[in-house]
Amino acid sequence: MSMNTSEAGVEARRRWMSVLAQADPAALDDRVRGLVLPAFTTLRPAEPGLVMVRGRMGGDGAPFNLGEMSVTRCAVRVDGSDIVGFAWVAGRDRRHAEQAARIDALMQTARRDEIEAAVIAPLDAARAAGRATVHAKAQTTRVDFFTLVRGED
Repeated sequence: MSMNTSEAGVEARRRWMSVLAQADPAALDDRVRGLVLPAFTTLRPAEPGLVMVRGRMGGDGAPFNLGEMSVTRCAVRVDGSDIVGFAWVAGRDRRHAEQAARIDALMQTARRDEIEAAVIAPLDAARAAGRATVHAKAQTTRVDFFTLVRGED
């Protein structure tokens, strides 16, 4: 079974790849440790490199080069099939990229629901909880400015 290339399938893959790329590497290892994984062939070993990060003036204006960022990429194939998993993760953690590529490949198989429940959903919940904590902490420093109107006319 190969990945659905419909718009919904592409969006679903985009979501789980985002979760995998942003996951804490130790948490990802813990989630994968309990799974029985098939054999994989490495198509592109995990290799660190640099990508240029681009920005836009005012958010939608002229693009400019913001700077370089370290990333690690990896590609694997599930043995005995044509299913390929990819990963690009921030930083230089090769193990993180390998695990993310393996899970990406498994999410394209008949085990998708199992992997979603065992790996993707808990990692996504942890990511959401982390964001909520950061948001709550930031809200404690929020300052509301207002203007008083004098009674003078």
